[in-house]
Amino acid sequence: MKYVVDDKIALSRAPEGPLKAHIRPFARTLHEQGYSLYSIHRHVLLAACFSLWLKRKGVGLRRITSDHPVQYLRRRARHSRLWAGDASALNRLLDFMRREGVIPTKKTRTARLIPTERCTQAYEHYLREARGLAEATIVYYVRFARSFLKYRFGDGPVTLSHLRAADITRFVQLQAHHLHIRQAKLLTTALRSFLQYARYQGKLTLDLVGAVPVVANWSMSSIPRAIAPDQVRRLLVSVDRRTALGRRDYAILLLLARLGLRSGEVVSLELDDIDWNAAQLTVRGKSGERSELPLPADVGRAIVEYLKRGRPDSTSRRVFLRAKAPIRGFRGASGVGSIVRHCLQRAGVDAPTFGAHQFRHGLATEMLHQGASLSEIGDLLGHRSPETTKIYTKVDLDALRTLALPWPGGGR
Repeated sequence: MKYVVDDKIALSRAPEGPLKAHIRPFARTLHEQGYSLYSIHRHVLLAACFSLWLKRKGVGLRRITSDHPVQYLRRRARHSRLWAGDASALNRLLDFMRREGVIPTKKTRTARLIPTERCTQAYEHYLREARGLAEATIVYYVRFARSFLKYRFGDGPVTLSHLRAADITRFVQLQAHHLHIRQAKLLTTALRSFLQYARYQGKLTLDLVGAVPVVANWSMSSIPRAIAPDQVRRLLVSVDRRTALGRRDYAILLLLARLGLRSGEVVSLELDDIDWNAAQLTVRGKSGERSELPLPADVGRAIVEYLKRGRPDSTSRRVFLRAKAPIRGFRGASGVGSIVRHCLQRAGVDAPTFGAHQFRHGLATEMLHQGASLSEIGDLLGHRSPETTKIYTKVDLDALRTLALPWPGGGR
């Protein structure tokens, strides 16, 4: 006798075993997350077979662990062909059961941390909770702090009061030799931050911040790699806005090109951040600060088109969602970077890079050419320091040439 899961999915017989009462709710959850009917049917069938195997093994609901899917698939592989997503499907089932409180949460073994790792984790907590730094900055700072502690203390006890200036200079000299100039400068900044933290905690009596060497570097030595206006136009024209995916990608590209948003700012944009009456966007910057930006008409129209005719049904408040199940917002800025890369490759545009930041540089460069002041550019891009915006003076070579004095005895 058929067992109806919902109006579109049915099994040839009723499921048995400890999971039988939870297969319908599991299917509903998959449907809400945007999985296809074929994929949901595959998940349901696998869950029913897994539940029957658990029954035959005498495994009760509260005794199910992460090892059971592995054992089941190993046994199943002896009799039939496994599908590539079977392991992920069963893990998804167990995650659902844990969220529902039906089976115990996964127990993670807490390995004993070595002293350097304990110190590093305390520093990470300080950066996140006390300083409120951006996640990307924390990752870099923690990585360099961990390397320094391992260099100085190895796996032994960490006694920060034993640090001396020579320890710091030797570490920087060893590391900087293998790093790009920007990475080396970030290393020294991270070390200064860690030493300030150690002094703040009272674990370091000497002020060793001044012992961190300065990495030699010409101010504003590199010119930002900016995508050209004609390349932006070609890219936008190439996007197929007849599809839901195209409408999403077009709106994202416009936000990058017209407002110079960072990838992370696009990812974190929520429905409540758009004030349609005032034609404004509220943007969350690198360190969590919020700023108001004008919403250009073409950008607004593109977002509306996506919201009406492209955005999947979802309870998420994020504006831009993944196109594939599970339907949710992007986990990080790399999602936007991937969209930019694919669109550039599809359009055959030979841009300076495949990254999203070139649109930000391109907007600043074009504004400078149109006569905008550095403060106006800095306000739009959300620069906290005027020094950050000054880099764009290097790209306006025509304007700089008008300021150059004639060469004495120059050509007649």
